[in-house]
Amino acid sequence: MKFYSNKSLLAIGIGAAISMSVLYGCKDDFLEISPKAALTEEVLSSKKGLDGLLIGAYSPLTGLGAWYGGFGNWVHGSILGGDANKGTNAGDQSVVNPVQRFETLPNNGAVGDKWGRTFEGIARCNTVLRLASTTTDATVTADDKTRIASEARFLRGIYYFELKRAFNKVPWISETMTYDEAIAVRNAADIYPEIEADFKYAMENLPATQSAVGRPNKWAAMAYLAKVKLYQGKHGEALPLFTDVINNGVTSKGEKYGLMANYADLFKAEFDNNKESVFAVQSSVNSGSTNNANHENVLNFPYNTGSDGPAGCCGFFQPSFELVNSFRTNANGLPLLDGSYNDPANAVKNDFGLKSADPFTPDDKNLDPRVDHSVGRRGVQYLDWIAHPGDNWIRSQPYAGPYSPKKFVFYKATQNTLTDGSSWTRGWTAINQPLMRFADVLLMAAECEVEAGSLETARGYVNQVRGRAATPSSWVVTAGYSPKYTIGLYNDPWTGQQATARTAVRFERKLELSGEGHRFYDLVRWGIAAQTLNAYLAYEGAKLTDALGGATFTAGKSEYYPIPQSQIDIHGADVLSQNPGY
Repeated sequence: MKFYSNKSLLAIGIGAAISMSVLYGCKDDFLEISPKAALTEEVLSSKKGLDGLLIGAYSPLTGLGAWYGGFGNWVHGSILGGDANKGTNAGDQSVVNPVQRFETLPNNGAVGDKWGRTFEGIARCNTVLRLASTTTDATVTADDKTRIASEARFLRGIYYFELKRAFNKVPWISETMTYDEAIAVRNAADIYPEIEADFKYAMENLPATQSAVGRPNKWAAMAYLAKVKLYQGKHGEALPLFTDVINNGVTSKGEKYGLMANYADLFKAEFDNNKESVFAVQSSVNSGSTNNANHENVLNFPYNTGSDGPAGCCGFFQPSFELVNSFRTNANGLPLLDGSYNDPANAVKNDFGLKSADPFTPDDKNLDPRVDHSVGRRGVQYLDWIAHPGDNWIRSQPYAGPYSPKKFVFYKATQNTLTDGSSWTRGWTAINQPLMRFADVLLMAAECEVEAGSLETARGYVNQVRGRAATPSSWVVTAGYSPKYTIGLYNDPWTGQQATARTAVRFERKLELSGEGHRFYDLVRWGIAAQTLNAYLAYEGAKLTDALGGATFTAGKSEYYPIPQSQIDIHGADVLSQNPGY
């Protein structure tokens, strides 16, 4: 008989803790005594038990228990992609210092967090799938089995997709394997077919809407299946799936997918699970524990704000000079696709090197208004707190620059209602962590349309995204300062200009999705990571010499993390082979 030790297995909430300890008893049943606070496999195989296990399979998405194990990827996707640097100072969470410099070693703890937390999710999914397929409990119907398996396979698809993007060479462990079989699986095979199969099964069996927000529906599975195909360059296979989601997809509430009118509302807890949310990690607060709060961004608030700003800790995830400059627009309100936004004449004016008491006048040239929804910069209103004061909110300007993160930061009006200040920081929020939103789907579809030669359809998708940003009623208002927000649509046809269209779509992803964990993975799949990131490191490193000076991206190595050395030591180098260059 197997026993699963778990005091809070059936806790309601994505953060339900599941700690499984399997004990093998002797053959004589009369000698087997169920330990206290333990659940048998028979109990877990009931409908209630399986539903509890399924809830627990969502938990690793939050990153709870591992600073760098979450799926918003502020380190693994955004910092590595040049959206931001680590921030704060050199001494705090120094494990990220070599990561942002592309000097990661196989024993790096941030890499271990990512591997370990994600495989924990896979293990939980496999337990659900194994028990759901073998249960004979009368409370579990055939429909229950399909429902549970569909959600578990969707989640397993996300977990494996995450590992594939981060490490490339990953062993595929299925629910049918024994322990001995699982630990002997080599990381030699391409696992994309298995990932596709999980999302395809979920797409074909999940309902179009769900009774509970936070659970995936068929449209989320379809969007993820399309994304996985896109990452493999299967644009022709991905396109009809994206198109179906765009034309017919609905949220779990039954509302048709669409863009929110106000860009800022995407990052407010009161608007969670809106019509733009395709799939998001759910967060909640003030339930007696911070376990269900947003763990992904708890470090990522301006530093030392006192009562004038949010949280007061910890100064991480400071947006880059290069990202801010990217929001520069021309007279027609279009981005500078030729890369000249970093030229001295175009670079956004900032207060780097100035104290808060020093006089400073903010930038007065054309800017995409999304810059001030994405980045905290001196002299501009910071949500509903105060105008960003500059250096007073920065832990170390020489190390990390003059900017603060702004997305996923809570408003003063929601403090203590949609935040939880009962712990060491006020930064526990109820803001969901979006993993895929509708604007992302539109821009991925635009990529596919470009490769299919349907350039005008692609232009229409990009203009939808830009059109939302161009709504003046949603722009940031700052007392005493009027930024020159200038954003326009692509009004000239893209016909016959595939290269230009491709550049425009890719740049739109950079602007629209900045700080949301996508950039590095986009650069790698586009095959332009080395040239783009070495240019970024040279530009940024000349300013932040202590943090990034001399850093380089090595083509053929830096696209993926090293396999954690601890895992190679456990399994053996003949089972888990190290990635090239490590």
